[in-house]
Amino acid sequence: MSVQEVVSSLVKQDVLVTAKQLQQLQARTDQELQLIEKRILQGQTNLQTLLHPSTSNVRVKFSYNKKHIKKKEVADFVSYFNHRYKALSSILRRRQELQDVLSLSRIAAKNKSEKVAMIGMINDIRETKNGHLLVTLEDPTGLLRIIFMKNKQPLLDQAKDLVPDEVIGVRGTNKENVVFADQLFWPDVPINKELKKSPDVAYSAFISDVHVGSKEFLKEKFERFISWLNKEEVSEEHKEIVDNLQYLFISGDLVAGVGVYPGQEEELTIPSIYDQYEQFAQYIRKIPEHIHIIICPGNHDAGRLSEPQPPISVEVAPSLHEFSNVTLVSNPSLVTIHEQPGFPGFDMFIYHGYSFSYYVANVDSIRNNGGYHRADLIMQFLLKRRHVCPAHTSSLYVPDNTEDPLVITTVPDFFISGDIHYTSVGNYNNITLICGSCWEGITAFQIKLGHDPEPARVPIVNLHTREVTILEF
Repeated sequence: MSVQEVVSSLVKQDVLVTAKQLQQLQARTDQELQLIEKRILQGQTNLQTLLHPSTSNVRVKFSYNKKHIKKKEVADFVSYFNHRYKALSSILRRRQELQDVLSLSRIAAKNKSEKVAMIGMINDIRETKNGHLLVTLEDPTGLLRIIFMKNKQPLLDQAKDLVPDEVIGVRGTNKENVVFADQLFWPDVPINKELKKSPDVAYSAFISDVHVGSKEFLKEKFERFISWLNKEEVSEEHKEIVDNLQYLFISGDLVAGVGVYPGQEEELTIPSIYDQYEQFAQYIRKIPEHIHIIICPGNHDAGRLSEPQPPISVEVAPSLHEFSNVTLVSNPSLVTIHEQPGFPGFDMFIYHGYSFSYYVANVDSIRNNGGYHRADLIMQFLLKRRHVCPAHTSSLYVPDNTEDPLVITTVPDFFISGDIHYTSVGNYNNITLICGSCWEGITAFQIKLGHDPEPARVPIVNLHTREVTILEF
């Protein structure tokens, strides 16, 4: 097996090899190259992990890296939504209450009153003049109107959280082409999910929204965090944590970016996106190599804004691709950590959170119970719907005509996010919800959005107990 053959296999998978990585490949034996080639053929394309077996307990289960070159057509959007409907309806059909689901066209054709069950995507939501909620559902066979009556207040309160384009299940009574709802179902996650705990003591830290290059970047606080990772000025109370810290998740917005919002150039200390990433890499270089760093992009990072966002590319951040302890993944992505004999590891679902602002603005139960201060409520909302942006207008996206990669297909152990610059921790059906803090003071643009940053907080999880500690730097 030659180095050229391995590089050729990587190029076929759209993986670029840096000069340093090429040198590392050339230093490998024939047997090692054969093993690397075998793993590439099995679908493993993260070159850092292939070159450095020490990162083998960070396993990427899903990271989106498809290239979309051709112009999108209406048919692509139709196919995309059909794939979403198929994926989410298959989850809903596992519910005992929805075993007798009928298509919407069959229900509409019935000419007598009877109990029916259906699954559909929400086409329209409106309140009637009498205070009822009228929802139009759509499936591949047609449309049907559903009424949530105001005299069924608990059900109506549930229905008020509905958003366009999400997929739901309904049981109710059919009467003249209108169904009066009795029950409402979401794809949701199981209530009996196992709360996994590592057999050994290990810790993971979570940060987000570093925004290197911004005038408001909190340089001293971030450097204090880096020093703490290097066991400098660590209190006795936190010594066990830093001694056993093995993972660091950075969930997007590594840099301030360029041209992200009007007038941003006046708020930058580093005007070049390449220089911003190089400065960020200098900080990563100072983190001890035994800490595995998992990084996804955010809306301030270079690359496309539309989700799913591919991993940060070697073209804009070459230095990040040279670290043996860094794994770059897409937004969203799914990574398994701490896998070992007898223990399956933890499934970590990572989503930066660009859609969060839409749900703060449009869902009463989130807005009235803390809004931007309660990312855990937003994450719970999305887990219920098994999708990171169920409403069409909640985020920009690429309409993949073979799948909907924004569906949460695997039930994770952790849901990790960022974007709203405010730390939040919660638990939903034994899924730990963690929203990272930020390392940037408030900007004029954030004031307009209604953000209330709480910077320099770091949630840290004891993987042995699943307890979360929030440290302030």
